[in-house]
Amino acid sequence: MSENFRGLAPLNWQAYVDEAIRRRKKEQLTQREHAALASVSVPTIVSFDRGEATLTLGKAFDILRVVGLVREPNPFGAQGAFVQEAFARWRELTAALPKDSPGRFPHGWYRLDYALEGDLKSVDLHNFSALLRQSVVRHTGWPLFLFLTRPEFAPYEIDGVMECWLKPEDAGANRPLGDAAHCDFWRAAPTGRAVTMRGYQEDGQETFPSGTIFDTTLPTWRMGEALLHASNLARLLAEDPKSVKVKFRAVYTGLSGRVLRAWGNPMSDLMMEGGAARSDEAILEAVIPADEIETNLAKWLHPMMASLFERFGVAGLSVDRVNTELDRMRANNFQSVRS
Repeated sequence: MSENFRGLAPLNWQAYVDEAIRRRKKEQLTQREHAALASVSVPTIVSFDRGEATLTLGKAFDILRVVGLVREPNPFGAQGAFVQEAFARWRELTAALPKDSPGRFPHGWYRLDYALEGDLKSVDLHNFSALLRQSVVRHTGWPLFLFLTRPEFAPYEIDGVMECWLKPEDAGANRPLGDAAHCDFWRAAPTGRAVTMRGYQEDGQETFPSGTIFDTTLPTWRMGEALLHASNLARLLAEDPKSVKVKFRAVYTGLSGRVLRAWGNPMSDLMMEGGAARSDEAILEAVIPADEIETNLAKWLHPMMASLFERFGVAGLSVDRVNTELDRMRANNFQSVRS
């Protein structure tokens, strides 16, 4: 059989693996960061590095695509490109920080992103900033996509998007809340795209070591908050909010070594304590009608929460328990945030 068909040479798989590793190192990406960008698990990246041929072609392409070794449109469309660009921007901003800086989320992080799919109004960046501010959900003391007023923390316009980085003290910021859970990075675009990253609130406590606890309540609140934010923005940005769908994704990293505990709200209905995490990360996805989020949030959030808890060996989470926890969140009404 010919070794060269119409100018195409046989695929040298090991050469691609070696080149991908070389490019990763040149970009100063860790295996975990490469996995997050490719939306694959850390064990998958490890298998790839070993040159194992058991990976699916799709996962191999996801890994190669991150380091520029696949020429094709982004498989996740414009939203995938948007999230990857945001992640690269965050790495650029934090590159000079010490490795243990809270701004680098040394014990893991979670990322929430969404895209509004439907007929959206055309708005300029300045007016979009005002719509974003109106969309903030104020049921927690430190809301997602928050707008602080101090110049060094206020969101700003860059490259056609709104961006905010709450830099830590070791980056020169004078702030009272400087742990990983308060070093947010977020981006949002007038095309109805948004992404936010944070470290874990559990890792800023003195009563137990960082990287050992994963709270039962906080993921429910944060994912619920992100979906409500998407719903609010859809009402403001869509020509017909009823025709808009929200493409949502949550990524949790640094789960290895953590156990599931009811820490944030000991009186919570989610008193479901589990064992150690069975994987280092979790990727949760859903496509949700925007007009159902406000009234049926628990219904849509439940499958993702159940999947997340299963990583810790917990099964049987009911929709009612998720709904009760969301009711607790909605009972709060914070109108100001201290920076």
